[in-house]
Amino acid sequence: MRSRTSHRRTPRTAQRRVAAVALAGVAALIATAVQSGAATAAPDTAPRTASAAASGSESVKLTPAQRAALMRQADSVKAETAKDLGLGAKEKLVVRDVLKDRDGTVHVRYERTYDGLPVLGGDLIVQGDTAGEADKVVKASRTAVKPATTAAKVPAAKAEAQALSAAKAEKAEGADVDRAPRKVIWAADGKPVVAYETVVGGLQHDGTPQELHVVTDATTGEKLYEWQAVQNGTGHTVYSGTVDLTTTQSGSTYNLTDGARGGHKTYNLNRGTSGTGTLFSGSDDVWGNGSPSNAESAGADAHYGAALTWDYYKNVHGRSGIRGDGVGAYSRVHYGNNYVNAFWSDSCFCMTYGDGSGNVNPLTSIDVAAHEMTHGLTSNTAGLNYSGESGGLNEATSDIFGATVEFYANNSSDVGDYLIGEEIDINGNGTPLRYMDKPSKDGRSKDSWYSGIGSIDVHYSSGVANHFFYLLSEGSGTKTINGVTYDSPTSDGLPVTGIGRAKAEKIWFRALTTKFTSTTNYAAARTGTLAATGELYGTDSAEYKAVQDAWAAVNVGTRSGGPGGGGTTFESTTDVAIPDAGAAVTSAITVTGRTGNAPSNLQVAVDIVHTWSGDLVVDLVAPDGTSYRLRNRTGGSADNINETYTVNASSETANGTWRLRVQDTARYDTGYINGWSLTFP
Repeated sequence: MRSRTSHRRTPRTAQRRVAAVALAGVAALIATAVQSGAATAAPDTAPRTASAAASGSESVKLTPAQRAALMRQADSVKAETAKDLGLGAKEKLVVRDVLKDRDGTVHVRYERTYDGLPVLGGDLIVQGDTAGEADKVVKASRTAVKPATTAAKVPAAKAEAQALSAAKAEKAEGADVDRAPRKVIWAADGKPVVAYETVVGGLQHDGTPQELHVVTDATTGEKLYEWQAVQNGTGHTVYSGTVDLTTTQSGSTYNLTDGARGGHKTYNLNRGTSGTGTLFSGSDDVWGNGSPSNAESAGADAHYGAALTWDYYKNVHGRSGIRGDGVGAYSRVHYGNNYVNAFWSDSCFCMTYGDGSGNVNPLTSIDVAAHEMTHGLTSNTAGLNYSGESGGLNEATSDIFGATVEFYANNSSDVGDYLIGEEIDINGNGTPLRYMDKPSKDGRSKDSWYSGIGSIDVHYSSGVANHFFYLLSEGSGTKTINGVTYDSPTSDGLPVTGIGRAKAEKIWFRALTTKFTSTTNYAAARTGTLAATGELYGTDSAEYKAVQDAWAAVNVGTRSGGPGGGGTTFESTTDVAIPDAGAAVTSAITVTGRTGNAPSNLQVAVDIVHTWSGDLVVDLVAPDGTSYRLRNRTGGSADNINETYTVNASSETANGTWRLRVQDTARYDTGYINGWSLTFP
């Protein structure tokens, strides 16, 4: 067998009308250096000296064998890593993913178990010089995983009935339990509790396969959460002209197997709704005749889009395949009858495309393939819960990389743009499905964040992140790009200067893969993207300020300095156990990039988990060893310390290693430093 590059022709049609179902895909992230503050307007022109990415901070292209070796290394020391993180004796780590930077820094993503039960919302990322070393940590939940019990009080049958009811409430067809309720620890929302996770199959109301996950409190029977694992949506068939395809020849027969990209295959379901159907094959190496009526045309489009997306992630971000293991997903086209949708499914590790209204509008295109494959990437990295604000971020991530892959393709028949569904006449007046420059133009998406945004459909709450990405890439105001005119507003009325799409996409990818977790919300996404930007370009760079200003422009956080505040926050999220009635312990933060002395109003935010905070003495220790008392032993029975202290540190040099020192001065109660930060106004 051998791989070949072939050509096929696909048509461009005037108008394609499909139902307006959006492209689709499961909150607390703390990173290392985060900047915040209100500001005056950003400059109207780009900075004269844009920063180059730090040479050691970008991820290297790991071969599947190199990635596997790093994962084995992390797995071999996971017990030690758990101990370093201060996890309890019943908690275990499970290695999920790994990335490595050019300077040798390794990022390992873990799932967690408690007493043998999966902890949903217990995922975390550690960063260190070697695989498993936890110099820095990002957690989906900063609450200690110590459920009151692992015993269930309500029967599994009640959880099963509740899950079926949830599916029926969504007008599911043929709903049935695919996976019997399994006991888990639910830690993604508040105090960890023992729960059941039930998976319901069947079909969603529009004919999309269903994998509805329902989490039920195993003590009270209360429904805690639900999400769809099949991530579906509407795409647009933007035919790409004559393009090269990589195929495989076996004897005298050719087939749509891409041996150069992990063995990705493209199948014809021929109106079926299950299995893989038939692998596209034929006696020649020409695919499609330019007409949707030819079954090969849609197959060729899907095969081409998958190849472009694979190349984009490998060449731009150094990731070999969705899981990073060099294994290709597969594509299925001609799903169902008049099915106006496309979707990604983890269970089959595949993309599936319908043929649209009348079976004449196949939903196969570059950005649809990129959008759906990106749901797979998100599932295998951050695992953003597909509900609430994390669900909006999941959706936006697929829109963002759908757009960047379209730009990367550089296809003259489908030029890159920041419009979603721009060639489908969804509204009957030639307007696109979604706009990244001003999401509200579609009548449903949101331009900026507000407190209730987590309660709306994730396809519309995604507008906040889409708008952020556009502003970060291109800036605010009116401009024309590739023949499309945009006019992007800001929520605070102040302009934003873009840093270019090439930098913006690297920042988002790094945040997704090394900072975001299953519970990341918009505030945490801001934190994560700032941390990623600080690592790539420095915390005093124009790029760092632009990220802050772009988030402020969508009402997430404040601008980069100026009257009324602004400044830089340095933060540690490493857990440090506090011994009962023992010696003092410290947690360190290294401050860099500052000039002169610390301010007279240095803000010290302290987060300590402890069962009797009245036993604790807490000090801030400056780089020269000078100690500033934040809290003396006060007595009392209150739990925990969550407080921000103001310290006059104007006699101290700002740069250097600052420490939070904590001592438990009495017996019987325990706890740990959960995190702390220094903010320089």
